[in-house]
Amino acid sequence: MGGKSKSEARVSMPADCRIAEVGVLYTQLRGALESSQIVLDGTTVDRVDTAALQLLVVFQREAKQRERQLQWAGVSAPLYDAASQLGLTEALALPAKKPA
Repeated sequence: MGGKSKSEARVSMPADCRIAEVGVLYTQLRGALESSQIVLDGTTVDRVDTAALQLLVVFQREAKQRERQLQWAGVSAPLYDAASQLGLTEALALPAKKPA
């Protein structure tokens, strides 16, 4: 593992962000914690489930504990709506939903 930490890591979430993909997403997020700045791109997410959202909440907390800067490059409507239904938009620090 070791090596220098990168200044920025970008994690593009898969279009199908459900439990079957959480393992792959977890690996990407874990690697991103080595960087001081993390950009999450949720613009292509078409499907998302509670497991993926739980992973993102835990990741947000871990990034904050490690004093990493985290921002969203964008969030799809399905991702925003799912997070909103579960009351997680604030916990995930999602940007405001843009009108259609």
